Amino acid sequence: MYELFSPRPPSLGPTMVNPHDSSTPPSSISPASKVVLYSNWQSSCSWRVRFALNLKGIPYEYKAVDLAKGEHLTPEFEKLNPLHLVPVLVDGDFVVSDSYAILMYLEEKYPENALLPVDLRLRALNLQKLIEEKVGPEERLSWAQYNIDKGFIALEKLLKNSSGKYATGDKIYMADVFLAPQIAIAARRFNMDMSKYPTLGMIFESCKALSEFEASLPERQPDAIHCLLLPPSIGFRGKGIVVCSKVKCLKL
Repeated sequence: MYELFSPRPPSLGPTMVNPHDSSTPPSSISPASKVVLYSNWQSSCSWRVRFALNLKGIPYEYKAVDLAKGEHLTPEFEKLNPLHLVPVLVDGDFVVSDSYAILMYLEEKYPENALLPVDLRLRALNLQKLIEEKVGPEERLSWAQYNIDKGFIALEKLLKNSSGKYATGDKIYMADVFLAPQIAIAARRFNMDMSKYPTLGMIFESCKALSEFEASLPERQPDAIHCLLLPPSIGFRGKGIVVCSKVKCLKL
């Protein structure tokens, strides 16, 4: 759903203008209006939008939203998104939330470096909701792995006849923008063995090699937490703990 507001967007956290300019292609677009992304480094939905912006070569200002401090619940942020969720994209006076809606808006507004193929069948495949966000870090590992496995097996079958280097051929499109962050999270956070899913593994390796993907990584964002890694055997619980892949880390 697109949401239009007129107020000037609030400033909520650290601000950086496209913090990875070195990875931006020379043919970058220069929007007439300033593009601002309200993001959180740990949000997979924000991750896919960062990846898409990088692929399309759109310079943007990164505004961090600290979810732990409740910045998404403030009246200022509610003016941007009454649902209190990230990501939110501001393009001039236009505000749009929800990663899928944001990507569709970007595709229409900035058609260069298209993320949807011309072929209608491949276009339809890209527009399918390939990944459902049904698991989070608080879920039991076995339950999460079971559900991810079911989804990945289905994706292997769905993409078997359409994939090339990427999900729907040898060019990167929107399906890859959705898939790559989720595969990364499945492998890192939920210890999924990607050798069981050769098609998805190949797609992820292709995306991982791109500088645009590297620049979109959570740990490369200005609001990323620097952590002190603790062994998994240490069952520490308390304020400031963030669960990462294979380790627990303590916010410094």
